[in-house]
Amino acid sequence: MSIWGKILGGAAGLFTGGPIGALLGGLAGHAVDLWSPCGPDDQPRRGMSDADAEAAKQTVAFTIGVIALAAKMARADGVVKRVEVDTFKRLFRVPPEELDNVGRVFDLARRDTRGFDEYARQIAKLFEDKHAVLEELLDSLLMIAEADDELHETEVEYLHTVATIFGFDDADFRRIVAGHHLAGGPAESDPYAVLGVSRHADDDAVKTAHRALVREHHPDRLIAQGMPQEFIDLATHKLALINAAYDRIRRQREGAAALS
Repeated sequence: MSIWGKILGGAAGLFTGGPIGALLGGLAGHAVDLWSPCGPDDQPRRGMSDADAEAAKQTVAFTIGVIALAAKMARADGVVKRVEVDTFKRLFRVPPEELDNVGRVFDLARRDTRGFDEYARQIAKLFEDKHAVLEELLDSLLMIAEADDELHETEVEYLHTVATIFGFDDADFRRIVAGHHLAGGPAESDPYAVLGVSRHADDDAVKTAHRALVREHHPDRLIAQGMPQEFIDLATHKLALINAAYDRIRRQREGAAALS
């Protein structure tokens, strides 16, 4: 299942307010009604349960949220670079027939007089019990921001503020950033920072931190929630970084113990 099977068109019917609802409303007439929970007579669509409608709503919120917050980030940076657009298309496998719709959402969000914080707050509320999803959204924004091998101070400040609205503290933000090449590359980054533990943490503390992150970001959790493949890919990438950091720490400590 792909995100684009349920993202646009009648998805506007999933939201009755907030900046995301306004953006989707602005797309009216541009896309096909595939996933509205209501049919033409405004009655619940046959075969779509409340759980399905909620899952569709969260899928739409995640993807529209990434587009809108990326647009606001581009506005903070002052320029939209081709490589950043290409990175978004790669992350979310945007099919050619949906590029115009994505562009419309991006332009609507960039021109919207609402501040990015309004989008971030609506997204935070929708995913308040799914911190892993919020972290993956932040990871997506970081991948887009770093695509040109530059991370401007305005982008860092922007992402830090979004992270705070999402409920992440400064330590969480440092841990999230540590897994990206803007911090020197995942292969060169501090594995302790990736796990969010001190270099002086004992083996049990490192193992506990690793297990907690694996539980939170394991793709199976998202699969069980019926999330689209794009979500699973992000979680798989995140899990690989977490496991690589833990393996590096373990090898370093085993090597140090052998020399002592």
